Amino acid sequence: MLLTIDVGNTHTVLGLFDGEDIVEHWRISTDARRTADELAVVLHGLMGMHPLLGEELGDGIDGIAICSTVPSVLHELREVTRRYYGDVPAVLVEPGIKTGVPILMDNPKEVGADRIINAVAAVELYGGPAIVVDFGTATTFDAVSARGEYAGGVIAPGIEISVEALGVRGAQLRKIELARPRAVIGKNTVEAMQAGIVYGFAGQVDGVVNRMARELADDPDDVTVIATGGLAPMVLGESTVIDEHEPWLTLIGLRLVYERNVSRM
Repeated sequence: MLLTIDVGNTHTVLGLFDGEDIVEHWRISTDARRTADELAVVLHGLMGMHPLLGEELGDGIDGIAICSTVPSVLHELREVTRRYYGDVPAVLVEPGIKTGVPILMDNPKEVGADRIINAVAAVELYGGPAIVVDFGTATTFDAVSARGEYAGGVIAPGIEISVEALGVRGAQLRKIELARPRAVIGKNTVEAMQAGIVYGFAGQVDGVVNRMARELADDPDDVTVIATGGLAPMVLGESTVIDEHEPWLTLIGLRLVYERNVSRM
């Protein structure tokens, strides 16, 4: 089986693939202070619960694919693969890794690995032109051209960041649960804040995507808009532009990149 690991600024998502099928997944908090040994303990605890894997760390794992937006965690995961999975082929997404997606940026090395991986999966699953909206710590919008190129994108503050900022900077505001309110017009402070987050972000997504689509294709209707990320369900029902929801887009992209590179190792 293939173990895929997507390390984000807030959460780390892990997926276990049997061929092209994802058979298990986990979401844990990202902690840049964790050492390689601590990460190995976490992996052992999670995968020890799966009936298709053995009791020892590494049993049943035939390959590993990793991308990370946190350099310190990537460093420790590299050590995990060396110490605990020494005989298992491992692909860490970094410069030099074959993705099959040309990057049309002033400095391609600036683009987050997860955003390129999302583009890889988008091209494979839906073709281009496409826009990937990833609801994570930041809300990112990534454009894929009709020829399957990474054309650029947009970065906006994420939903959780906005909620925390309101609670910290608003003298009479507080942290709230991320939930859909009863109506757009809130009858109390909590509902008013929830409405601002849910409907405000839905409006942001629609506005940004529409503008990107007009730049990306002669006919904006030809652009497929894919939503992913842990907070995507908050906005899906209110956005008018999202065509597809693929919660495991990054993990699928990691599987594809692994397959494109493992034969070269």
